[in-house]
Amino acid sequence: MTATQSDLAGLSRYIFTAPRWYSSLGFALIIAAMTGIAAFDSGTGSPTVRNLLILGRDAWQGIFFIGLPTVIASFGTTGVDRFVGGKLTPNRSSLLALLCELILVAIVTGAGVIAQVTPLGQTFVYDALVVALASVFAFRLLVVMAVSQSSLLIAAVPASLQTAVSAVFLFIYSGTVRFFELGGPLLDAYLTPYLSRASEAPPELWVIGPNHFQLLAVTCLIYAAAVYVFIRVIDRPWQRSLGVSVLDFIGGFIGHVAEGSRELEDFFEKLGEEAVVPVTVLAFRRPDGTQKARFVLPMIHPGPMGEIGGGNFPVRVAKHTDGLVFPPHATAGHDFNLVTEREVDTILDAVDAAQDRLTYDAAATRSTRTESGEATMLGQAFGDDALLVATYAPGFADDVEYGVGLSVTAEARTTGLDDVLLIDAHNSNDGLEGDDLGHVTPGSERAFDMLTTARQAGRRLAERPAGPIRLGVAWDRTEWDAIDGIGPLGVRVAVVEVDGQHTAYILVDGNNMVPGLRGRVVESVTADEPIDVAEIMTTDTHIVNTVEADNQVGAAIDHGAFVELIERLVSEAVDDLGPVEAGLATERTTVTVFGNDRTETLASHANAVVSMGGAFAVAIILTAMAASLLVFVLT
Repeated sequence: MTATQSDLAGLSRYIFTAPRWYSSLGFALIIAAMTGIAAFDSGTGSPTVRNLLILGRDAWQGIFFIGLPTVIASFGTTGVDRFVGGKLTPNRSSLLALLCELILVAIVTGAGVIAQVTPLGQTFVYDALVVALASVFAFRLLVVMAVSQSSLLIAAVPASLQTAVSAVFLFIYSGTVRFFELGGPLLDAYLTPYLSRASEAPPELWVIGPNHFQLLAVTCLIYAAAVYVFIRVIDRPWQRSLGVSVLDFIGGFIGHVAEGSRELEDFFEKLGEEAVVPVTVLAFRRPDGTQKARFVLPMIHPGPMGEIGGGNFPVRVAKHTDGLVFPPHATAGHDFNLVTEREVDTILDAVDAAQDRLTYDAAATRSTRTESGEATMLGQAFGDDALLVATYAPGFADDVEYGVGLSVTAEARTTGLDDVLLIDAHNSNDGLEGDDLGHVTPGSERAFDMLTTARQAGRRLAERPAGPIRLGVAWDRTEWDAIDGIGPLGVRVAVVEVDGQHTAYILVDGNNMVPGLRGRVVESVTADEPIDVAEIMTTDTHIVNTVEADNQVGAAIDHGAFVELIERLVSEAVDDLGPVEAGLATERTTVTVFGNDRTETLASHANAVVSMGGAFAVAIILTAMAASLLVFVLT
């Protein structure tokens, strides 16, 4: 992961779950009632029954004039938006209405405070009310256009609902109709009673007149134009570089973080490119033919976030196969994120195909560890094939590029190995700070270190005698979850015994590991008999990244308890040792991934929207407000 990609991963801090529609509305009504008590203060004084009734009346007025438009907008927006081809859900619609109510209350309350300490007076408050209602319309317009992918004119219909309902209420209960001649005594007698209810409204509303509604209409037009300019300016780089709209990304992101929808996958699918990826399986079976454990390694990256794309691949493959499944991290970066979860099915089909091609062998070599520069490689041969685990610990490293992994595999095979399962242990990193996040790229010193270790490991394995294999496994879901940096697969251990040597392969369902923890685990496990060699790996699951972008193993859990758990599991795996046969095979398959450089381009554009978009939005808002102020002065 590059620094730019880490910033994109950092968008996970915005992830939340949209509350149910009734929760949003309940909170909106409470806020409206409290605002009514503050805005329509009737001077209740001591808590007598009469004064409590007056307090209740003030609260009801707040609910009626502020909360009721929110409720109508909440229910009505979904229906109107769906009618014009949109896709706002009730939960999103209610949350949007609540946020707009908060915007309205904040602006009017701020204006009220200013009016109390300055000579601007009550007129300023009603001018601010006009700005607040126009701001609500603009905010809703932006969200509806993003979520429903509607044009400006079509999105304006559901977006205007909350502002329009509030304006109708103000028109009726301020008595504004008295400024108009409606067409004679007969029409006045039947229509005016319904359009003029000033006697039933707080006196504070009587100041509102026709000019306020004229200003509201003009201000809404100005703000709509500002929204259009804002969208077109920030959308232009996306259209030119990626051929997609920023609204696709924003809408998909909102759908994912608010309701867990798959809309973001639809966006990624538009960006995707086809790629051929190897899918390697190393299976261990008992003498009776049943499968005891299986290592599954497709050369993809389990991202980009949460359960989007291949983010939940480790769990999917664990549910798909028999025996205890180990899905470690492959040598692939974010360019090889699957665009949709559907692509996982293609990978699983390749796993089944590789399983069918397995040829089992009852012999393996003792494991060996080689080093070159910063790279360390743990290797063990099973028949004519080999399992290689690479790490840069105690140094810091993140993803190993796809091209580097292919080269390393090819280098190992030059020593006589038939096939290789190459794992990126992904077990030591110092987070997402800084420009260099330890990405292992082609042509780097680290890439050549890895090539050298693979060649050395292959040569040593070719020289070592083979012996019968005994395998023991154990796993624990653990008491920790994604918040603690541990995914649903917990911790899994496989101990391989060959010719009296015990090698422990430890897999944690997490995304990388805090510095030093890997060394502590390896040292602790190998300190006691019978383990001679050990390595700890992570799956790089991105389920844990819905909490924080760098929610690494060890960042939120007690290291002592973690080491004790692994020691117990290793002991259980040793007790489980039994004779097995091993078979390794690789199947190639075609999947749709983000594609070369697409991740970097997407990340840079998304980060620009977050960083520069905010500043540009402020500039647009200030320009729109300046135009509004000019209109206010001239009318």
